[in-house]
Amino acid sequence: MLIGTGDDAAVWRRPDGRALVSTVDFFPPVVDDAETWGRIAAANAASDVYAMGGRPLFALNLVVWPQDRLPLELLGAVLRGGAATAQEGGWQVVGGHTTEGPEPVYGQAVTGEVPPDRLMRGAVAEAGRSLVLTKPLGTGIITTAHKLLAPGDPTLPASAFGAAVAEMCRLNAKASELAVEARVTAATDVTGFGLLGHLQEMCAASGTGATLLTDEVPLLPEVRSLASAGYVPGGTGRNLAAVGRHLRFRSDEPDAVLLNILADPQTSGGLLLACAPGSAGDLVSALTAAGHIAAIIGETTGSVPAGEIELVLES
Repeated sequence: MLIGTGDDAAVWRRPDGRALVSTVDFFPPVVDDAETWGRIAAANAASDVYAMGGRPLFALNLVVWPQDRLPLELLGAVLRGGAATAQEGGWQVVGGHTTEGPEPVYGQAVTGEVPPDRLMRGAVAEAGRSLVLTKPLGTGIITTAHKLLAPGDPTLPASAFGAAVAEMCRLNAKASELAVEARVTAATDVTGFGLLGHLQEMCAASGTGATLLTDEVPLLPEVRSLASAGYVPGGTGRNLAAVGRHLRFRSDEPDAVLLNILADPQTSGGLLLACAPGSAGDLVSALTAAGHIAAIIGETTGSVPAGEIELVLES
């Protein structure tokens, strides 16, 4: 019996009471190093399992490869990266499918398990919950700059790119575990629709509104300067077009740079959690102790119409 769905996932309750989560994701390279791309793609593919409070069990590789242009040895490095992330997360890569195409694409179809009483879903966020984000924003902006700038260009310091890669490789496993311990029931991962898109989707499905404290949203290093310089992915405009009519502004409208950051498509982004206010601070402290750059970024509220987001500029 189907008991829940996410952006790219479904939860199926077995006759014995256990619940299985099935999800899939894949994309072209976002970094130059093949093994790192494999690690990122596998972490991203498992994210929906973690967003539902589950743990991945096994996965199938999905590959499109232009073997007339790229050596199979390079594909081997991609698969090693995916296998390394799977080993870190405790799931098995049991096979897969490869086909030819003009551009390389890699990802995984992941099957996981979640106890039904621990299931987190995006459609059950109650009003009056604190919103916790478990990773900083900006991977889309930084990887776009990485593609367009010459190697060593000081516009994108190595430290900033390294920080983005570290966050994209970071599994959401510990964040999911801590969220379940904090009795979070409403969650989603922040990926291609950006923070605004995924928050709006959560609010619309839950029948609540939200306020977003823009100054509290954690950002990767150099993201604002890179966005100001125009290094913005093409998907950002599409995200803003989709969510724009659902935005409200308590005072002044944010500048275009901030809106682009809030709508930045994320690769292997963090979890967005709707948490009881009394436990949100402890949850952020636990996330921080575990190495996450986490913050309380707003709240769900009945004072804002359902499906709407009110942006609050604090500075």
